[in-house]
Amino acid sequence: MPLQNRVNPFGDLIATPAHGTMMGNRGGKFHRDDRTLGKRRWCSRHWICCDLHYKNAKHDAMGQYYTSVFFLDEVTALAAGHRPCFFCRRKDAQHFLSLAASPLMADAADRILHEQRFASRQKAVTQKRAIADLPDAAMVAIEGVPHAVRGDRLLRWSFEGYGDARPRRAMKHATLITPPLFVTILANGFRPRWHDSAR
Repeated sequence: MPLQNRVNPFGDLIATPAHGTMMGNRGGKFHRDDRTLGKRRWCSRHWICCDLHYKNAKHDAMGQYYTSVFFLDEVTALAAGHRPCFFCRRKDAQHFLSLAASPLMADAADRILHEQRFASRQKAVTQKRAIADLPDAAMVAIEGVPHAVRGDRLLRWSFEGYGDARPRRAMKHATLITPPLFVTILANGFRPRWHDSAR
């Protein structure tokens, strides 16, 4: 039976047999001894996105020290509020934070992100954004369904990959999913890893 450790763009943890291409964690262990989840969905505000395989290291997805979570790709991880990891992806992580409006240290970025993650869940502050103004790899919700911006298209997201594409020009506004801090970093030139289906 699949573990409840796959992350959708909204940051929800779902049990599904579909495989991801990247992993991460939320600052430590928050699963129970039987490898199920209670009410907790994070251990700290340090949410990261890691390489799926790092120097052939093996680990238990829900082991002694932290709860591993898995993403379709880095675009999904960013939408859910996970930044590149400084341990296994140091160069990416440094480059990523250098592209903020004002360069940030990881802890300062995580503090901003923690606020933005939860603000996005409050309907009163849900941001409608002009699609034309969004950078590639930003994610939006169209009628509640996640879509990723890629070139002149909006790609429908699923745990298995990207599916139906619609022209970007067909939509004027949509609800932003990706945290605003990350949207700025994407606009300033960060190029995240995409699932093969996005091609």
